[in-house]
Amino acid sequence: MSQTIPTVLAQVSQQDMFKHVLNDPLLGSSIYVNIALAGLTLLLFVYMARNLTDPRAKLIVVSVMGVSAVSIASYTGLASGLTIGILEMPEGHAMYETTTELAHSGEEVEGTVSLWGRYLTWAFSTPFILLALGLIAGSNLTKIFTAIVFDVGIMITGLAAALTTSSYPMRWAWYGISVTFFLVVVYILLFEWPEDARQAGTADIFNTLKILTVVLWFGYTIWWALGNEGLAVIESVGLTSWGYSAFDVVAKYLFSFLVVKYVVDNVEKVSAGSDYGATSSGMPADD
Repeated sequence: MSQTIPTVLAQVSQQDMFKHVLNDPLLGSSIYVNIALAGLTLLLFVYMARNLTDPRAKLIVVSVMGVSAVSIASYTGLASGLTIGILEMPEGHAMYETTTELAHSGEEVEGTVSLWGRYLTWAFSTPFILLALGLIAGSNLTKIFTAIVFDVGIMITGLAAALTTSSYPMRWAWYGISVTFFLVVVYILLFEWPEDARQAGTADIFNTLKILTVVLWFGYTIWWALGNEGLAVIESVGLTSWGYSAFDVVAKYLFSFLVVKYVVDNVEKVSAGSDYGATSSGMPADD
């Protein structure tokens, strides 16, 4: 009795990845649910903040709206096959020489699915989270800029860790650099901004948001190590992706909702007056 040997493809197209996501219920749902939630929360925040007039309050709200806006674009990139691909892991990795069966065709391809577009999501969305936190804390521009710079560093080196296929130790070297940058941001969140928030009178909401952010961002870091890109304790790409999506629901959308609700209810605490952000209105000096 003859057996059918599955075809092993050398590479997959963007169209293949689009169809694979579309036909993999676990992986696909982890992406489509986030597109829907990002869109709904964006509309919700516009409605909640419709009566805001204070410029600084509106800036904070727009900051967290940016999180949902970026998420719509980035998750659509994953769903379309644009920012997702197949990577062959280096020797030493738990998924070295593994193959992936394409959900729509049954064909196999060498390597495992990498949702590398998530790092673009985080690189553009998490700075908005930190901007909102810094503004609520009443922190100065230097501290906010420092937090954002190291935050972007976290995501870029995290992307490098995910895409490095030349050496297994190098993947973890990139991961180590990313974690180091992350600890800088954690330091600012736990030791710099709380005092600023106390002086600004926003310590109550800031402490809640601080704990939410630090705990969940540690969760992302640990999940990477456990998922298919790290130690592959969790080999399933769908489960790994759903773990990130579950973190996103709380770290992005719930976080943003709490921010918008607080700002709407406490404009006087976050307000900097009607001239906030205005340039000088003085006449140019005579020569």
